[in-house]
Amino acid sequence: MDSVIFSERLHPRPVNLALGALAGAAVGVLVWPFSATAGYVIGVLAAVAVVGALLVSSPRVVVDLGDEELGTGPVLHAANARIGVVHLGRTEVLDADAMVAAMGPQADARAFVCQRAWVRQGLRVEVVDPQDPTPYWLVASRRPAELAAALGRAGQAAHSEQTSWPPSS
Repeated sequence: MDSVIFSERLHPRPVNLALGALAGAAVGVLVWPFSATAGYVIGVLAAVAVVGALLVSSPRVVVDLGDEELGTGPVLHAANARIGVVHLGRTEVLDADAMVAAMGPQADARAFVCQRAWVRQGLRVEVVDPQDPTPYWLVASRRPAELAAALGRAGQAAHSEQTSWPPSS
């Protein structure tokens, strides 16, 4: 059984990939006065490297229900970070304007942020763990309503695991 109920890779839009390729090609233009052939080769290699770096560095956002047999509960993954859904509270879907405000004037330096410039909307999720100094997670998503719904389902699953009887341990 697949326990992942939401998965999204924050790939750049095609226009961002094209701009990355142009930036890489500009490196070839710098070399061109010394050798036209080297300029072409370096330009193509740099363009491929920039586009490849943009694609490889695109973070994933995943909601995983975990595995009851292994004793793992529902988890939110954003890039390389993860947090148990039991430690999450209120979820707020943010449109483009609200995301800009959350990243700017309303920002808290202690918050965890998984954001890419080419993804304009996202989610703010409150952290309710008293031992965690992080007040909230700010996670970019092209499908923030689906992400919020998946976190809600995962929260219900986590709650039912905690209140189930008899205990599984």
